[in-house]
Amino acid sequence: MHKKNFVLDTNVLLHDPEAIFHFQEHDVCIPIVVIEEVDTFKKAANELGRNAREVSRHIDKLRQEGSLVEGVPLPNGGILRVVVTDRELPSGFRISHQADNRIMATALHVQEQDEERLTILVTLDTSLRIRANALGLEAEDYDVDRITLDELYPGSTEIELAPGQVSRIFEDESIPLPEPPEGEVWYENEYVLARDDRASALCRVELAEGQLRQTVGLKDPIWGIRPRNREQHFALDACLREDIRLVTLVGKAGTGKTLLALAAALHQVAEEERYQRVLVSRPVMPLGRDIGFLPGDVEDKLKPWMQPIHDNVDFLLGLNNRSDRRQSGRGIGDLVGQGLMEIEPLTYIRGRSLPYQFIIIDEAQNLTPHEVKTILTRAGDGTKIVLTGDPYQIDHPYVDSVSNGLTYLVEHFKGLPIAATVTLRKGERSELAELASNVL
Repeated sequence: MHKKNFVLDTNVLLHDPEAIFHFQEHDVCIPIVVIEEVDTFKKAANELGRNAREVSRHIDKLRQEGSLVEGVPLPNGGILRVVVTDRELPSGFRISHQADNRIMATALHVQEQDEERLTILVTLDTSLRIRANALGLEAEDYDVDRITLDELYPGSTEIELAPGQVSRIFEDESIPLPEPPEGEVWYENEYVLARDDRASALCRVELAEGQLRQTVGLKDPIWGIRPRNREQHFALDACLREDIRLVTLVGKAGTGKTLLALAAALHQVAEEERYQRVLVSRPVMPLGRDIGFLPGDVEDKLKPWMQPIHDNVDFLLGLNNRSDRRQSGRGIGDLVGQGLMEIEPLTYIRGRSLPYQFIIIDEAQNLTPHEVKTILTRAGDGTKIVLTGDPYQIDHPYVDSVSNGLTYLVEHFKGLPIAATVTLRKGERSELAELASNVL
């Protein structure tokens, strides 16, 4: 394999501080302007600041092994260089993109100095990749930790069984695990719609036991909620199972992800007393950043961002004949006052230990992989975590549909005994909402 030169943009390092080690035996070039830009972030009290400081530590450690300008060896066999050049771009490039222009100029310099090798500019910035191409530069997205959505583990599948097998499932509650659908493999806690010539059954894979087991029937509503389709049934089953400690619910708007998670959480906290309380959060902005400059205390600042949670809880309380609470506007306030529920920004989760709680992280597609790791490592004994989100609705500037923490988590936890994933496809909010989701 011919060695290549990879020139890294600032956003690559801020997205993944370990990026310089992920280019196999190829050489990594960092423009001096990137070092300068990373330095401007290092004092920030947020995720970008943490990443900037980690990048600086990595480069400083490598600096002790030799000259960064001449190149220092990387563990994988490549070379790391910090490139300084006074090369300029053609006058047609806007001065407002000065930092980007200096990065492209550096890439051109590397390309001219080492014509025998392919030089590639790596950046998360789509616009920069286009401008680089206009200069005759090869440009690529950073895809080390990306998962293609088409290949993302859905958490459930369908299978055709021999005649009479479904009846046997109903009688014995399980059957020996059959062969998976062609081209697939079984994963622990994978949900299955099993069909034969007469009937169908909702099941779950018990890989360790070698069984396909029928899911527990939901005879009574869970806080007024009954599943409207098989995927909602799978989601509730995963949220209610005590042996499954991590659940990821993936789906478009209106599929019921948050509502199902809240119903299961309140049922197990308020009625079964299986957990001490429900902790609900959603990313307001990157982990660690202040909530903002809205008036009032933390609760007042957070309320506009958490209003969807309030709406869902009020809806559940109404279904449970607690309209007096809802009408008084104290529904969720009562739950908080009784210690059954806590709503908190992700900003303050680092450093905490959270035992015996049911944690719901809504809109998890706006988290980076590192932020997801930070959240999961807060879980104490007896804690269950449910993450919900839609990979197609990304608001975070440094992640997209295939590099966000939610899809990263689904891929890395698939098949583990304590984890389950359910992808919800059918919208149940309303006919209008479903039509808008599919048509617009």
